[in-house]
Amino acid sequence: MAQSTKSNSILAGSATPQLVARQFKFTEGPAVDKAGNIFFTDQPNDKIWKFDTSGKLSVFLEKTGRSNGLYFDKQGNLLACADEQNQLWSISPDGNVTVLLDNVQGHRLNGPNDLWPHPRNGGIYFTDPYYQRPYWTRTEPDPNLGGQKLYFLPKGQTQPVVADDQLQQPNGIVGTPDGRLLYVADIKANKTYRYEISADGKLTNRQLFVAQGSDGMTIDNEGNVYLTGKGVTVYSSAGQQIQQIDVPAGWTANLCFGGKERKTLFITASEAAFILPMRVKGVQ
Repeated sequence: MAQSTKSNSILAGSATPQLVARQFKFTEGPAVDKAGNIFFTDQPNDKIWKFDTSGKLSVFLEKTGRSNGLYFDKQGNLLACADEQNQLWSISPDGNVTVLLDNVQGHRLNGPNDLWPHPRNGGIYFTDPYYQRPYWTRTEPDPNLGGQKLYFLPKGQTQPVVADDQLQQPNGIVGTPDGRLLYVADIKANKTYRYEISADGKLTNRQLFVAQGSDGMTIDNEGNVYLTGKGVTVYSSAGQQIQQIDVPAGWTANLCFGGKERKTLFITASEAAFILPMRVKGVQ
């Protein structure tokens, strides 16, 4: 697929992110609701913040189960990787919590990190790496879990199935809006893979997408994939790098598109959050 590699091709203007605020400890997991409002976590402070379409910041929820990765489902519930008790949560618009998952065959998960709900079958793909947290009493993974894996939780089920157990440390995840492709970053191996999604949710035809890992990920309406870590690196769907966005922070954790037209790239980076106006739009 031919794609323009002009430096300004995906941007609305300058590639310089604008600071939203620098009042957090570590920002993560941005997700956008149907109206274009963005929700993100400050995991060390156990809060979910809201950045609305007018640019106002407010606290949406406290005591979030140490939520990390977030994503909205089709019903408007905020799905969260709540790794305080290694659970998946569904948070209603008024803040009521439903625990969707808290173990695998009786074994404690490592710490669900990021997730993506399938737009058609309603199942949830999530990554489960092990990162030692200061608020845990344990100091090692459950040895009976069998490693750090990518899982799929079918809609309405209470137990996930293993989608891929051949990853060293899966982290960032995002799928295409037609539900056909899934991208998953193996941050330890410094690789990002692309899978085809079968009708039953099983993943097939795993291929190396790019030799770069990622913390969080997003995708735009042209099929470009956005990886994070040292700033933001954008690849075309063919795996060609088309943009490098420098972010003034030690680590860029995650990102999503928001705003009324989905043309604002919202970036969580260490103790700060940034926005960047884009020509391309996010997908939902």
